[in-house]
Amino acid sequence: MAAEEKRKIYVLDTNVLIHDPQAIKRFDEHDVVLPIVVLEEMDKVKRGFDELARNVREASRYLDALSEGSDDLSAGCPLPGGGRLFFELNHRALDILPEALAKGTGDNRIIAVTMSLQKERADREVILISKDINLRIKARALGLVTEDYRSDQVVDDIDVLPTGSVALDSDTWNAMGEDMQVEDGAEGCHYRLRWPESLPMPHLNGFVELPGKKELMLRCVAHEEDGFVQLHETHSYYSKRNAVWGIRARNPGQNLAMNLLMDDSLDMVTLLGQAGTGKTLLALACGLHQCMELGLYDRILVTRATVPMGQDIGYLPGTEKEKLEPWMGAMNDNLSLLLGDEYEGLGSELSQFKIEVAALSFARGRTFTKTWLIVDEAQNLTPHQMKTIITRMGEGSKIIILGNNAQIDTPYLTAHTNGLTMAVMRFGNWLHAGHITLSESERSRLAAYAVEVM
Repeated sequence: MAAEEKRKIYVLDTNVLIHDPQAIKRFDEHDVVLPIVVLEEMDKVKRGFDELARNVREASRYLDALSEGSDDLSAGCPLPGGGRLFFELNHRALDILPEALAKGTGDNRIIAVTMSLQKERADREVILISKDINLRIKARALGLVTEDYRSDQVVDDIDVLPTGSVALDSDTWNAMGEDMQVEDGAEGCHYRLRWPESLPMPHLNGFVELPGKKELMLRCVAHEEDGFVQLHETHSYYSKRNAVWGIRARNPGQNLAMNLLMDDSLDMVTLLGQAGTGKTLLALACGLHQCMELGLYDRILVTRATVPMGQDIGYLPGTEKEKLEPWMGAMNDNLSLLLGDEYEGLGSELSQFKIEVAALSFARGRTFTKTWLIVDEAQNLTPHQMKTIITRMGEGSKIIILGNNAQIDTPYLTAHTNGLTMAVMRFGNWLHAGHITLSESERSRLAAYAVEVM
């Protein structure tokens, strides 16, 4: 009996399954209850080719497999973690709702089921799981325990997201100099030194800021088992002579970003930053240089998350480029700056610059070979969508993922759960990936000040 009391009962809202089709597997030994209205709401959105419809169909297939393997649904379907799944069919539960709540809405029917279970199973803790903030507020006002769905969180604390650089003070740098070995390299000095145990180890392809001028940056290229690291001097893109497609670095963060973008040994670069920090401009400039002048890539493919991503763009008139143009304002502005008078907008002929514009909703099933792929507004992608895109990358390609976690527009996504955060965390210490967070706005003094005060 004691073990039974410790097992919780989780009531799931529809948006949990839409967000994570495998959510039912995530509740360990506890029981899961699906109100019948959840199945009805899923049935309304299961048709279509967008991500939402795919998730609903995947969740439905899993529920079908669970229910098919159960002899008595009233006793619940066994779950992988040891709990059981129950389908709640009690329509009489609506009588428990206060008069202020309409009895015909799906949200209130889910609340009613939760209230009934709490009353009937006083020996068990009943928790309503929903990604809908307003639903959670209503449920708490009625005395229910409710939580956000957290199993999809990439990080618990967004502050642990790597910035891509570590700053050293003079005392630390001088102490590290006792075991330092220095050699000359093609791009500058190479250092091998023991990293202090008191400091977090820099990520591979992360940067170390030396004391004094911020321009003094070293790049971490290797970790050794004995606590030593190998650091290389970075290339300077500050001068007009070293400009890339006419663009030069205006601050240390942009210089580090260009070092990553111009390194053809990296398969992925993630750039985070507030509006105006130059993410899109740098990605396009470096892509044009390596595609048009160096011939490392056959094309530049530019795309971004439409909100909601995967929504059918057929409702807009024109070609795929013309349909995407309302979403691609930032790309338009930057391409106009880089290409000058020859550029007339996304509807113009971009093939002369080997540039293509595509909708992310058509990424599934494709393979991008020898492609410089720029994914803008990546903070609006789910982890599943991000995985779909990254796994489309073929040989000789490079993916540039741009985003700003302060501007998330997709419902139910946060900085803790989106695909941008997942990409930064999962590839943060991979030899062929690099990351930097840009913090200084270069758009205008007005834009820079607005970022600080608004």
